[in-house]
Amino acid sequence: MKPSEPILVVEDERAQREALIEYLLRAGYAVEGVATGTDALIALAHRPFAALVTDLRLPDLTGLEVLRRARELDEEMGLMLVTAYATVDSAVEALRVGAHDYLLKPVMLDELESRLQKLLAWRDLVRDNAHLRRALQAGRGPSDLVTTSAPMREVSAWVRRAAASKTTVLITGETGVGKEVVARAIHAQGPTRAHPFQAINVASIPENVLESELFGHERGAFTGADKRREGLLRAAGQGTVLLDEVGELSPGLQAKLLRTLETHEVRPVGSDVSMPFQARVLAATNRDLRALIAEGRFREDLFYRLNVVTIHVPPLRERPDDIPTLVHDLLARHARNMALPLPVVSAEAMRALTRHAWRGNVRELSNVLERTLIVADDGRLEPEHLPPEVQAAVAPSLDLSQAVDRFERAHIRLALKVCEGNRERTAKELGISPATLYRKLNELGVRD
Repeated sequence: MKPSEPILVVEDERAQREALIEYLLRAGYAVEGVATGTDALIALAHRPFAALVTDLRLPDLTGLEVLRRARELDEEMGLMLVTAYATVDSAVEALRVGAHDYLLKPVMLDELESRLQKLLAWRDLVRDNAHLRRALQAGRGPSDLVTTSAPMREVSAWVRRAAASKTTVLITGETGVGKEVVARAIHAQGPTRAHPFQAINVASIPENVLESELFGHERGAFTGADKRREGLLRAAGQGTVLLDEVGELSPGLQAKLLRTLETHEVRPVGSDVSMPFQARVLAATNRDLRALIAEGRFREDLFYRLNVVTIHVPPLRERPDDIPTLVHDLLARHARNMALPLPVVSAEAMRALTRHAWRGNVRELSNVLERTLIVADDGRLEPEHLPPEVQAAVAPSLDLSQAVDRFERAHIRLALKVCEGNRERTAKELGISPATLYRKLNELGVRD
């Protein structure tokens, strides 16, 4: 099925552009071709496209800039970069700005169509997932807290209190516990929920760049500042800005942030004029700020300015009652994103997940569950699908017969997967007759 929206081809070499357009037209696609990045952006702004195929080197903009701008206009559009100058850097940069595929010149036309079909199938899947997410909005969202356990019910109560005001909130807790989720919940439950929520990890950005990101800069303030930038605190309007890992701020930026919070004004880099901002500021850290103050690495006055309300998010090992709900929520989210069926979690697997220490907290749990979705491809999540360190969290309570059954079940599943579901080949690889394999499949409840 060909898309109703056309494909946009951006190629400055006329012969190459016309060849691509003619081939795709004959294949049944609607196609529009342009020669420059500027013309591409004009076309993108005026009509929807199913996919964009752009050359890397264009006479005005780069193909990477066209991809980036296209993604800003339509997150569901399929994006492909074509280049004769393939490097690791260009490939990484293409993926960073949102490209879904990367094709080398000279372009093989049949390969282009094959890649386009996959790209359009991906786009349809994204749209289906978007419809599903909208249909499930009555369920749990990215700003919802799992509040099964007593510690998290206390966190939820503090979130409601904090959301009712615009005061500064300091959110503390180990890495991966969900500090940003708490920040988003405060924003979502507050009176300015319709305004933007912006999060920035201050530890991951160099000091000179971070100052510009937060406070903005004037044109010509430094090399490369070819236009004025407003900065997050003003760009967020009446929304919320989360300063994550605030304990990593340099002394210079700590002083500037303190002044900014006290005056509620920002002074862009290269400007002598301060400008007001309306955004609410939240801060998060996995560090002990009082210990940093004692070491002379964090300003005490900034700490008290940030610490008007403190919400501590306990580690996952201290709230095991939350794990079953988190498991189901995270599995559902990953399954939707990966277009995979949602598996049933066995009691043994849930017991192992609940008893594991989870030093990496919710983030570690999420990563493990994402991996299990790939491994548990028969609709059921069993302990053998979990990493060894998670399996070790619960001692096996099986007799020898049950242990043998579990091993046979896992080994037969693996053999079926290797043999692509062919039962005759699987029986041959296992060294048993097809009749024996059929019997064991039924006895062990293995579905191929």
